[in-house]
Amino acid sequence: MKLTDAVLLSLAAAFLIIGIHQLIVRGIGYAYGLFMLSSALFLWYSYRKRK
Repeated sequence: MKLTDAVLLSLAAAFLIIGIHQLIVRGIGYAYGLFMLSSALFLWYSYRKRK
């Protein structure tokens, strides 16, 4: 695993965890952006792994 892939996967996981926390504390309106950012990073990671 390259460094860029490790960073992408780590950021995706971190934003997912932060999004879950914000979902519990504040609601879906505040967590939506974090979930979308997390899923975008995960999709980018998946795209890089297929190449």
